[in-house]
Amino acid sequence: MRPMADPPRSSGAGEGAYWCERAWLGGEEAEPGVLVGVAGDRIASVARAPSPPAGAARLDGLTVPGLANAHSHAFQRALRGRTHAGEGSFWTWREQMYGALGRIDPDTYLALARATFAEMALAGITAVGEFHYVHHGPGGSRYADPNATGEAVIEAARQAGIRITLIDACYLHGGIGRELDETQLRFSDGTAEAWAERVGQLGEGDGVRIGAAIHSVRAVDPAAAAEVAAWAAERGAPLHAHVSEQPAENEDCLAEHGLTPTALLAEAGALTDRFTAIHATHLSEDDFNLLGDSGVSVCLCPSTERDLADGVGPARRLSAAGAGLCLGSDSNALIDLIEEARAVEMDERLVTGVRGNHSAAELLRAATSAGHAAIGWPQAGRIEPGAIADLVTVGFDSPRMAGTPAEIASVVFAGAAADVRGVICGGREIVRDGRHVSIDAVAELEAAIGSVTR
Repeated sequence: MRPMADPPRSSGAGEGAYWCERAWLGGEEAEPGVLVGVAGDRIASVARAPSPPAGAARLDGLTVPGLANAHSHAFQRALRGRTHAGEGSFWTWREQMYGALGRIDPDTYLALARATFAEMALAGITAVGEFHYVHHGPGGSRYADPNATGEAVIEAARQAGIRITLIDACYLHGGIGRELDETQLRFSDGTAEAWAERVGQLGEGDGVRIGAAIHSVRAVDPAAAAEVAAWAAERGAPLHAHVSEQPAENEDCLAEHGLTPTALLAEAGALTDRFTAIHATHLSEDDFNLLGDSGVSVCLCPSTERDLADGVGPARRLSAAGAGLCLGSDSNALIDLIEEARAVEMDERLVTGVRGNHSAAELLRAATSAGHAAIGWPQAGRIEPGAIADLVTVGFDSPRMAGTPAEIASVVFAGAAADVRGVICGGREIVRDGRHVSIDAVAELEAAIGSVTR
């Protein structure tokens, strides 16, 4: 944590000044009376101020940096409440998920992603890593614009007011040694070369980054995985992959290649400090060393992992090995990064029988600075001069939070997305008094989900 400067001597707060009743600046506890000056989309100053100067906007509650959702599949928001009951596994859920794709096209995707990203904004998320693989039409038919669905998702984030890293996924096989089925043809460009040609047509801009993904070792063979990794390395782009989400994935990979998924990705040149392993739930002893020594990030998605009965990620061991931890909403069965942070600790308590595996500050860093770095925004997720001006204010006026200390431990271990009162993203206010400033998220979610599920 950087020390705060003394408050300015001028009588006014100046343009773009926000007085935080309390603010978290990266340490173990929040600081009282913090004045944040904003110029454009950046934080210009951070100073002590026991009371709000004239002209400063007042942020009551506890203000934290913007949250980063490092792993999302926006279209799966339509499945909420529809796929959770009954027996089954990840594999049976996957068939239900595939069935929901029938009405997804660029127009319906734009509406659904816009509403989903608005819900994320309401939860304090200022940047999303959208792991995108629904590239084409039914049966693999190509749209006139080969990136029509990707551009729709990018536009959805722009309209919702949050930043996006479109993590475009290469997807070539229906499983190790298996052909693509009819639904999976929508995901595939046929070859890694064709994937690279298509993704190369996507452009970055204000609030937009382009990353790459090896969907999984199930869907991308070793040679193609190396091509995708090389593409990302040439551009310095984030590279993500689903890793060891299911034991069956490990078994198939070992049977075919004699390697775990982590070892296979290491041989493909994927494991660098730009790489994020999604889930990493079922790891071998050697896998921990490979991931830790490479300085990768691991994105945990507890709400989805428990919904799909995937298992509990070994967060403490990964962190001890040297891997960074970040968080994602994945299937969007729940959009609440506070709950994802809390669940990392709470789920591990159930498995280990030990409390205090992760401090509140560690969990909040996973939800902020670490997540932003994993999706290519290393200048975000901190309240300090020069950082992107993202401020999320959590209120303490709900029955859930009443009587709790105005500290980060209260937010992480008792708070929820519903306690987010205000959100400033890149210097622009997008949530005020718990409402999105331009989108009726409830109405749009109902309409968008209805259009793809009726």
